[in-house]
Amino acid sequence: MVSKRLVITCFLLLVMISSLFSVQPELTLDPAEAKSIAREAYIFAYPMLENYRTMYLQLLSWGKPNEFTHFKQLYGPKNTMIVRPNNDTVYSMVWMDLTVEPIVISIPEIQNRYFAFQLVDMYTHNLDYIGARTTGPGPTTFMVAGPKWEGEIPSGIDKVVFSEGNFVYCVVRTGVNSELEGDLQKVLEIQQQYKSQTLNDYCGNPVMEESHTLDLPPFDQAVADSIGFIGYFNFLLGQLEIHPSEKDLIQGFSKIGIGPDYPFDPTGFSEPIREAIEAAIVEARDEIYAMETKIGTIQDGWSLPERIFGNRERMQGLYLMRAAAAHLGLYGNDLEETFYPNCLFDGDGETLDASEYNYVINFSKDQLPPVDPRGFWSLTMYNEGQQFVENPLNRYSIGDRSKLKYGEDGSLVLYLQHESPGASKESNWLPTPDGEFKLTMRIYIPLPEGLDPLYCPPPVQKAGAVGE
Repeated sequence: MVSKRLVITCFLLLVMISSLFSVQPELTLDPAEAKSIAREAYIFAYPMLENYRTMYLQLLSWGKPNEFTHFKQLYGPKNTMIVRPNNDTVYSMVWMDLTVEPIVISIPEIQNRYFAFQLVDMYTHNLDYIGARTTGPGPTTFMVAGPKWEGEIPSGIDKVVFSEGNFVYCVVRTGVNSELEGDLQKVLEIQQQYKSQTLNDYCGNPVMEESHTLDLPPFDQAVADSIGFIGYFNFLLGQLEIHPSEKDLIQGFSKIGIGPDYPFDPTGFSEPIREAIEAAIVEARDEIYAMETKIGTIQDGWSLPERIFGNRERMQGLYLMRAAAAHLGLYGNDLEETFYPNCLFDGDGETLDASEYNYVINFSKDQLPPVDPRGFWSLTMYNEGQQFVENPLNRYSIGDRSKLKYGEDGSLVLYLQHESPGASKESNWLPTPDGEFKLTMRIYIPLPEGLDPLYCPPPVQKAGAVGE
């Protein structure tokens, strides 16, 4: 096993060697100034570090750059890698390396099914979407180009997306109806038709003589959580065409050794400066984590998240919000793509606990989630640890794609309890764990009226004590 010290040493050497010809900035000698700069720089860099960590670990575990990786099942109780996973879509993903040339992605025609190709840049801005909401059922061929590409757009390309950086993450969500027999197999067949290739391959040109190798600094969380974040930040800045609006900001960071491909050596700082930077990182993380309660509104026991994800125009200058969004839900969707109300309490303001009470949600016809016909809505059940719990129906979410029973007036009652509410009501039953639970509603492609003002589901109400 490679030692942690060796990993860190290799990383430092790689950063220093790759930047031999960089100009060493003039560093501040004032600890107070260093602390102020480091706090601002760490908040700016935090989502980029989270993005790079994910990129490095996924490429290490799953596949090569520019090639799709496909998940072949919906998440269930045995999948505990992430918290609050969805039970609505299967994932595909591809990390694009645009250093040499653009990447072209081809999508088949996808009728009567939700799907979305989310493109995320190195800052974690949502660059663009290709899918049911934005481009329609297809077929579609789109190209993603990096900051230095200046070639001609070939025929057959329906859309071009330009990135400020060399790395772009494409996250694909393809809808599956778990209650419809054979639907997963249909989606697996669709996945195999997702195609990613370099522009040269797409155009049928010969393979370039000198192939490009993606050489990534090894990621170590302890390094990223310390003054060592500067080394990662410098590497990432070297992969970007820094936006004009942020050039002065990045130049200001240079007083603590930050800049595109700047050499990084923590021993070059005095002890007081190192201590000031380390203290700033702790304070910055506290600020980021504290934002969790400030980026949404609470109504009827539901937390309604605001617009915390978006493109550069939306997120311009909102560096603390961007960092908090990356902490709370890296690669979250724009509200127009998916709206995520989370239930924190019942209608009485009390914790949801199915060992004590049965619960219901009563939707009148005009209270049903405002969803576009191209999308759908679901309500997903989690235990206290925000994971799925096995139940006799193997049902972890319920929604408008389920075989629900509606009232004659168009109303809908959902039953949230551990034991069956009875055979006549099981179609509308979302089983709970035998204890505390959490709920997330997902509205895929909400209607505009559901976003201004933000739609709030009806409160979760007690329906009597367990055993009554």
